Amino acid sequence: MLKKSLTEDAQEVFRAIALIELGARMQVLESELTLSRDRMIRLYREVKGVSPPKGMLPFSADWYMTWLANIHASLFYNTYTFLKNEAGCSHLDALTKGYRLYLEHCNHSGAEAVLDLTRAWTLVRFFDAGMLQMTPCCRCTGKFVAHKHDLQNNVVCGACQPPSRAGKTKKAAAAKQASQEAALEAVMSKNEVPEHVEHTVLGNVAALQPQRASLVAQAA
Repeated sequence: MLKKSLTEDAQEVFRAIALIELGARMQVLESELTLSRDRMIRLYREVKGVSPPKGMLPFSADWYMTWLANIHASLFYNTYTFLKNEAGCSHLDALTKGYRLYLEHCNHSGAEAVLDLTRAWTLVRFFDAGMLQMTPCCRCTGKFVAHKHDLQNNVVCGACQPPSRAGKTKKAAAAKQASQEAALEAVMSKNEVPEHVEHTVLGNVAALQPQRASLVAQAA
């Protein structure tokens, strides 16, 4: 049996650490790396401080068809294909680097990352299995994730034509209410009226003064 060199073994360990730090599950590590399961479990415990989670991986491609998930999946997969085809990265390097770029973009734009690494890895697997395809948008000409053999003529992506209730989720409503309550508490703690409200009230009082004078004169 041919043994791996120490350099190759060390590279595999570094790859495993990078995937674990990004949130990879054990099934992802076992599929992408040649390390033994016992070593990967030990690495996971050392990096995360806990045992690896159990459970099934995502198995449905329909999850990527919802509005927000489709936008994030399209962003990641376009980055992945560019790194793999244009930059000459290997599959694993394109996966890790593309996911880091995706996280940086979400952080820079202030958006929550919808894809975790397992979802991103599963997305690539679905493309490799021929279940998904990239369809060009007829408005922005960008390519987005779609089911294989879906229509590709005069199709509009979710970014150009969002649904009517896009972004109006319970989480967004709760965040808006929390921000309003925090602003109200800040005003109450200072025990002062905001400047723009004070100007509005004073303006309304000044506008009512002539009307009050005329009513007093009529009564006299």
